[in-house]
Amino acid sequence: MKKQLLLFLCLMIASVSYVQAQGLPENPAPGKCYVKCITKDEFTQVEETLQVYPSYTTLQVVPATYKTVEETVLVKEATEKYTYTPATYETVEVSYLSKEAGNSLQVVPASFGRDSRTFETYPATQGWEYKVLDDCPSVNKEDCVAACFVEYPATSRDVAITTLASDASTTSSPTPERNSTYKKRVIKTPARMDKIEIPAEYKTITRQVVDQPATTRSNSIAARSETVTRTILAKKGGITSWEEVECELLNPNVIPIFYETASARLTAASKRTIDETLLPILNDKPVSIEIMAHTDARGNDDYNMSLSQQRANSVVNYLVSKGISRSRLSAKGYGETRLKNRCANGVDCSDGEHRTNRRTEFRVLNN
Repeated sequence: MKKQLLLFLCLMIASVSYVQAQGLPENPAPGKCYVKCITKDEFTQVEETLQVYPSYTTLQVVPATYKTVEETVLVKEATEKYTYTPATYETVEVSYLSKEAGNSLQVVPASFGRDSRTFETYPATQGWEYKVLDDCPSVNKEDCVAACFVEYPATSRDVAITTLASDASTTSSPTPERNSTYKKRVIKTPARMDKIEIPAEYKTITRQVVDQPATTRSNSIAARSETVTRTILAKKGGITSWEEVECELLNPNVIPIFYETASARLTAASKRTIDETLLPILNDKPVSIEIMAHTDARGNDDYNMSLSQQRANSVVNYLVSKGISRSRLSAKGYGETRLKNRCANGVDCSDGEHRTNRRTEFRVLNN
């Protein structure tokens, strides 16, 4: 219980510290969501001369020369030899206590009773939760986190308790000692060692020794350089603000956008829908959105994937033509990979069922 309470306090403190550090509202209403809007990184290209291969030295070995010499060497050291005369023994009988007197114990087991107590297993809590959005366009998953303020009620449970009525005890009774004998061999005459001297042995050998040691000749090789063009970070982007949005905008929302048959060209009615649905969101808050286009399962899979990407691009291009920065927009075509019903390849479905899968969706991104 104490560990759970301590963990809860640590999480609350960490949550408050993160909120203050990130500039989130300190007293938000439950159910509100906020997305992080950041400035983009700016890059520039520079030319730089790099040493692609270092200067180094090659070495050529001049082998050593040798001469032969004679030498007297010790092939066997002087030593001593010992002869061993073992001891002789006789057998005697020895009395001993084979088992000491003692006592034996009998256990009287403990007896128990029953009881129960009610515990609060977790207190009522409220705080920020962070949701990682699906299909994040950024390699940094922290760039796709949405903050939501939620509340949870306290929970409790009844716990059965076993109580001790009487503890375990023992009773004692004595046991007698026992005596026995064993046979033991004792030394009658001790062992002894006699020493014999053995002289060293020598031999004359020939061996080769170095007359002139090995040397090297060196040759210097110059370094090589190349000029390369690389992209560097000119200006680092950063957090600019947290914007409050409706929580449902963080999930895919279908918008009634239609295209000409087998084409990615927007109809006039679809452009009016974009003006009324997406432009107010983008003009009111500095948020970014993702456009997701889908097709039904009829036709070639690769063609449907390409067509859905072209259609998502068409929506983004139209928003750019309305003055929205392309850096705030993302287009993704899913083809027939995210069908909303059973109408996959080879399944007989009505036109209405296929129409359900032909859709364009958008969601607000946490940049």
